[in-house]
Amino acid sequence: MTDDKDVLRDVWFGRIPTCFTLYQDEITEREAEPYYLLLPRVSYLTLVTDKVKKHFQKVMRQEDISEIWFEYEGTPLKWHYPIGLLFDLLASSSALPWNITVHFKSFPEKDLLHCPSKDAIEAHFMSCVKEADALKHKSQVINEMQKKDHKQLWMGLQNDRFDQFWAINRKLMEYPAEENGFRYIPFRIYQTTTERPFIQKLFRPVAADGQLHTLGDLLKEVCPSAVAPEDGEKKNQVMIHGIEPMLETPLQWLSEHLSYPDNFLHISIIPQPTD
Repeated sequence: MTDDKDVLRDVWFGRIPTCFTLYQDEITEREAEPYYLLLPRVSYLTLVTDKVKKHFQKVMRQEDISEIWFEYEGTPLKWHYPIGLLFDLLASSSALPWNITVHFKSFPEKDLLHCPSKDAIEAHFMSCVKEADALKHKSQVINEMQKKDHKQLWMGLQNDRFDQFWAINRKLMEYPAEENGFRYIPFRIYQTTTERPFIQKLFRPVAADGQLHTLGDLLKEVCPSAVAPEDGEKKNQVMIHGIEPMLETPLQWLSEHLSYPDNFLHISIIPQPTD
């Protein structure tokens, strides 16, 4: 891969200032103060909120506590989506800190998966990494790794260790020199304006004539409504990690540098703010 280490670091160390508040109907023995935290964009809510859980449980009785879940402005937050994706999709036009409401009862079964333990997060994460490698290398790279390499990927993410994670992830970002890129680009496109969870299709980083495909090429092919006509006004923002990459950016470069740790490009299409 082309080595833009600063970009990889900036992506990894992206943080979102967040204020957690206990839902007003939760029963407490004394007032629950809000809890402030810098959330890592690349991680998962249930992986980085142990302190939040402990903070609020201190003012609650054991019998009033069941599985913790989080919500923003009425929308339950899917723990299996990376934090940065949740913020970009639901809150990128709001002021900081991001105000998240904490619940300990009335778990929304229809909207959220249960997260019984860290093992559930690890299983979800590793299944995404394996799916991404099936697209990129027909699973050859991930299958050649040892179990301890898989564990190092996960522990690097869980413990926020950039070097530990990238020592292994680097191998997942390589490709034969004669091929100009991966077999297919692992991506998912999300929109708040549709019921469909996300769009995911097979898309090659290099065209038949050898030209590198760009972000704009991908959007025109799989989500044309996201791209403004040349003479029309811009109706949407296309966001990855809180920034709007230029539509001329080669997809292969984006996949190597702006993928989340699960090796997918998570792309949010959100309505252009009217201010």
